[in-house]
Amino acid sequence: MIETHFKGWAKPGPIPPGALDPPEVPPDETLDAISGHFRIFQLRQGHRFSTDDVLTAWYGTSWAPSASRVLDLGSGIGSVGLIAAWRLPAAHVVTIEVQDESVRLARKSAAYNGLESRYDIRHGDFREPQMMARGETFDLVLGSPPYFPLGTGIEGDHPQKVACRFELRGDIADYARIAAGRLAPGGVFACVFPEDQRGRLEVAARAAETVVIRRRPIVFREGEPPLVGLFLMMRATDLPVAHRDRTWVEPPLIIRTAGGSVHPEYAAVKLAVGFPP
Repeated sequence: MIETHFKGWAKPGPIPPGALDPPEVPPDETLDAISGHFRIFQLRQGHRFSTDDVLTAWYGTSWAPSASRVLDLGSGIGSVGLIAAWRLPAAHVVTIEVQDESVRLARKSAAYNGLESRYDIRHGDFREPQMMARGETFDLVLGSPPYFPLGTGIEGDHPQKVACRFELRGDIADYARIAAGRLAPGGVFACVFPEDQRGRLEVAARAAETVVIRRRPIVFREGEPPLVGLFLMMRATDLPVAHRDRTWVEPPLIIRTAGGSVHPEYAAVKLAVGFPP
């Protein structure tokens, strides 16, 4: 039986084919809820989707609600792209990921959720020109880039995790540059990045000739300083000259209250991306 209710809440969105004919899940994998009835395959011991992924997809789709073409750079197991596909049911989504295992899992998830007709998973390094066709542009580009240069922290015990945390194949400057070159007129690039490294992001944005038009700090526990931020960029040439040096700073989004419960603001975000309250 397909579970559709949780304490009076009904799962929104379509029921994917995988839910009607549940697949066998290998012992080293899990099949987890992500948006409504959508589910995602993940390794038990490998990289697993995070709050940062949820926030990136939510922020980008909130500011580009009518996007018809979406690109997710360095897409990993597909968590950001899947949420975007669920939030924008008429959009065509392109994801680019270089890790073999992550691409394999992403393709399994796309098949489970019945997305093959509008979900293009490309296997390779997003910095390589051949990954996209000449003139291919997008209304919304998403990115959850690695945060740390190699050698600046403990890299972890699983190669899939290392590539998601450390800059093995591109840094924020590469994400901004590629995104800027693929934005359709009026398109936006949404990403997440550490607040204490915001200077790196701002340098990358300027080098890519983009403007950070909005940013929202993320506080993981009420009363603590923000650890990451959500950033929305546009190409400078798409903005009036007077607006090319302005960034609207939104109030912080709080994930948990001081007591540890889910903050009402984040509960609203979770509802918006199809999670139970």
